[in-house]
Amino acid sequence: MHEMTLMGEVREIVVQAAKQHKFTRVKRVVLEIGQLSGVQAEAMRFCFDVVMEDTPAAGAKLEIEEIPGRAWCNRCGKEVEITSRVEPCPECMGMPGKIVQGMEMRVKGLEVE
Repeated sequence: MHEMTLMGEVREIVVQAAKQHKFTRVKRVVLEIGQLSGVQAEAMRFCFDVVMEDTPAAGAKLEIEEIPGRAWCNRCGKEVEITSRVEPCPECMGMPGKIVQGMEMRVKGLEVE
């Protein structure tokens, strides 16, 4: 489950931010996860409490904002919403070229004390 590894990276971001900004408790962690990233939001939620033990984020709430997939269609010249990297353009049924949104995963914010 690569989500456990990803949550370990989130843990490191939280710990480093706590050291840098000198806060002792995180009340809320906000993640953005792209719909096309291959990251399962439910698996991230499952891992969160275990991975955040013994950190400033122990007991924090995890909030996940899902970012929809968007791609540029070379055929019709439009930016369109997609739910899969192999999904045809909903406008012209051509294959979208460049994915412009939905591959990301990042820590959007921390609510701290």
